[in-house]
Amino acid sequence: MKERIEIGLMGLGVVGGGVENALREKAADIAKQVGAPLAVKRILVRDPSKKRTCQVQPHLLTTDPQHILSDPEIDIVVEVIGGESPAYDYIKESISRGKHVVTANKEVIAKHGFELLNLAAQHQVALLYEASAGGGIPLIGPLRHDLLANKISAIHAIINGTTNYILTKMALEDIDFTTALREAQELGYAEADPASDVEGIDAAYKLVILAALAFQTQVLLGDVYHEGISRLAARDFRYAKELGYTVKLLAIAKREDNTFQVRVHPTFIPDDLLLAKVNGVFNAVQIDGDLTGRILFYGQGAGAAPTSSAILADAIRVAQNINQGLSQIPQVRLGQTMTARPISEIETRYYLRMTVADRPGVLAQITRILGELLISISSVIQKGVDERAQSAEIVIMTHPAQERAMQQAISQMEKLDVVKEISNLVRVED
Repeated sequence: MKERIEIGLMGLGVVGGGVENALREKAADIAKQVGAPLAVKRILVRDPSKKRTCQVQPHLLTTDPQHILSDPEIDIVVEVIGGESPAYDYIKESISRGKHVVTANKEVIAKHGFELLNLAAQHQVALLYEASAGGGIPLIGPLRHDLLANKISAIHAIINGTTNYILTKMALEDIDFTTALREAQELGYAEADPASDVEGIDAAYKLVILAALAFQTQVLLGDVYHEGISRLAARDFRYAKELGYTVKLLAIAKREDNTFQVRVHPTFIPDDLLLAKVNGVFNAVQIDGDLTGRILFYGQGAGAAPTSSAILADAIRVAQNINQGLSQIPQVRLGQTMTARPISEIETRYYLRMTVADRPGVLAQITRILGELLISISSVIQKGVDERAQSAEIVIMTHPAQERAMQQAISQMEKLDVVKEISNLVRVED
């Protein structure tokens, strides 16, 4: 047993500050859990003179990563820098030097997790990343331990609080995307450059991590189709409500025999589902297992306190193993060889909104194209006529159809002189 377990903290932003605060404020409780004090020895920062909300002793701060990486007394490296570089290099070097690593870095784990987990196994150290996919929601632990006996068939997840806040505002207040985004930025829920969130990139990183654990296979970031929410208009939410649906940015992973699909995009979901009730900055992850059935994890997916909770839980677990003389925490073996299916091969229902010329025979031309591509129509609704422009807006809901056929239909319909605009196409998950 060690008298003291030392941590090297890389990053002292919102999350890093939350981790440092929690370690100090909960020092006595954590020491009881571990059997020894768990304390920060060094903190890597860019600017030691920067004013911070957390009270940190100046001698702990350093701008040289080697003060952490080369220190033999530091047992655990906690990386909360974010981004791929230089975080990836620091994590890799920490593992290579025999240090345990706890990280919240979704980008590094999504892009390099398979390599880093294998490296950690070689060096008999732990690489834990609970905070990388769900913030304060426990997801990685259950997938790595509690659900291992299950064959998981599907994940449907709302895993980006920024986009969920924007979509909730659009749905409840009948406002456009630009207005909702501006409000999210003013409240600090969205970054000045919100592209990673609103284009589905952040959710794609998290989906790679969850799908790899759920299906126990390597999932590449390039396997994930991602589409953002910027094309959604207030009227799409009104029409969704009329049809009995709610619009969410869903991260979806499905297993089909020896293949899997992973995609992130706006989705119509029935408004009586639990996922449809997840509003604001909250996240939820629905997992379908053969033994558990359908289960739902719900909570805050971001923020200093929830993310710190996940990071500290990982650090405590590593520290307990160190104190018990265990060299590493067993990793899930990603041993299955499965093939990713491209978006073109998926089959689902579709919502299609378009503006067409207001004259006889228009619908016949559209239905002919759909029929030739074996796309069956569930319903067609004319939603408004602009007499000055001699145009009308129609909404089409389809029965299940192949994505490739639907995209071909869109391409052909855009060439019709009676179609003025294909305004939106949204996939439907029933």
